[in-house]
Amino acid sequence: MSCTPDLFADDPRELPEGLVLLRQRTSLKRELPAIQALAEISPFRRLQVPGGGYMSVETTNAGAVGWCADRAGYRYLPWDPLTARPWPSCPPAWLECAARWAADAGFAGFEPDCCLINRYDPGARMGAHRDHDERDFSQPIVSVSLGLPATFVWYGPARTGRGLPIPLSDGDVLVFGGPARLGYHAVRPVRAVDAQFANRINLTFRRAR
Repeated sequence: MSCTPDLFADDPRELPEGLVLLRQRTSLKRELPAIQALAEISPFRRLQVPGGGYMSVETTNAGAVGWCADRAGYRYLPWDPLTARPWPSCPPAWLECAARWAADAGFAGFEPDCCLINRYDPGARMGAHRDHDERDFSQPIVSVSLGLPATFVWYGPARTGRGLPIPLSDGDVLVFGGPARLGYHAVRPVRAVDAQFANRINLTFRRAR
């Protein structure tokens, strides 16, 4: 991953305070080799949730800890339950770019220790939720969209109403922190509308510990 300089126009719409959209900062073509290498160590899998069902997205992690789900709940672990080995290290360039983009969005000093990698095949979605399994909510979330376009929906403090739809394309980076850090959000079902991409991959950088 190479931190693209501020050459692109960011989203001109007014977004809720703490929610910042940075357009076209990278691409799936650029990041795919690293993603494939990480998945060879810790493969993608569909996680079971406490209610007994399975997420429609496939997931893996990189970093000191990884986000996991099963019948017992949601939590971060320093090892991969599938392989019983530590998660692969997060590429240093990814950590550098995540910190850079967080600073570009107004959140300097971001030091992620986890990159949750979600793969959305056509039809996969993410229900409304908030990221609250981390210890330090002063640290933002940096979410990188790669591949197929998707519609991210922002609800804010309550998981009610229609939400604010935000179209995301290959290489877009969405950062949320401060008053938006614990906002509810979702991803509508991904559609195969671009023949150059087989799926959507989302890199989500967090400070978990």
